[in-house]
Amino acid sequence: MAARSEFVDVAFDGGSVRIECQWITPGRDAAAQPQRADPPLVVFLHEGLGSVAMWKDYPQALCDAGGYRGLVYSRPGYGRSTPRAQGERWDVDFMHRQARELLPALVERLGLAGDARRPWLLGHSDGGSIAVIYAATFPARVAGVIAVAPHIFVEEVSLQSIAQARDAYRLTEIKGKLARYHDDADSAFFGWNDIWLDPRFRTWSIETMLPAIACPILAVQGTGDAYGTLAQVEGIRARAPQAEVVVLDDCGHSPQRDRPEALTAAVTDFISRHATARSFEGGIHEASP
Repeated sequence: MAARSEFVDVAFDGGSVRIECQWITPGRDAAAQPQRADPPLVVFLHEGLGSVAMWKDYPQALCDAGGYRGLVYSRPGYGRSTPRAQGERWDVDFMHRQARELLPALVERLGLAGDARRPWLLGHSDGGSIAVIYAATFPARVAGVIAVAPHIFVEEVSLQSIAQARDAYRLTEIKGKLARYHDDADSAFFGWNDIWLDPRFRTWSIETMLPAIACPILAVQGTGDAYGTLAQVEGIRARAPQAEVVVLDDCGHSPQRDRPEALTAAVTDFISRHATARSFEGGIHEASP
């Protein structure tokens, strides 16, 4: 049975926002890992156009494969969470605010702040950047980071693809497709699109934050990603030597859709090796089709 969304009210931005959440538990048929009394918790952080529903069945598949608990949520402006107010435009620091204000408030609201076991953060695209910022800001609160197609600085290829996405949204049926996953498709699309194409955003970077991360890091990038190059994950490893990099061939911006089995294998291996160990070394792994 598919997980159902629940809603919690969280203090944010001087008021309160409704956050859509789903809890994932390993299915009964999950055979990859033995049942654990206290399984690892993986928190899923979605992309710039993502939501709880946009993950589709990947969180459940990963949790089944690894025997994990999962928490999936939609950020304000996305999914069934509180949409952007009319005329609201996000600022250049929008990902910092999600990492430093919204996510800690959600963790507190859900009663996870006192858990003895720290969560693993699995973030895709903007969600990967948010995971990195959170781990750098609160290094003692994170067991590990899995950053999938993350951004640590702005590349021209990203801006070109985002500008093309804007044209497609205005001229094609994309809005109708996004409406399947968001109560307010314009809120989701233009919240992300407007700030990324704001000239001020060109200088955005979180590179200097990376050395502050104390936990293990897995950085995953597809070779066919239209929204970023290998410079993103290579930049993570250069500034956080404990980081491991997985490069996926025949893979675009969304490994959870393009190469789900390869991504799951990389994530479950990473968590298995680091779930109890606190000493680690970085490395680079090439994944073939």
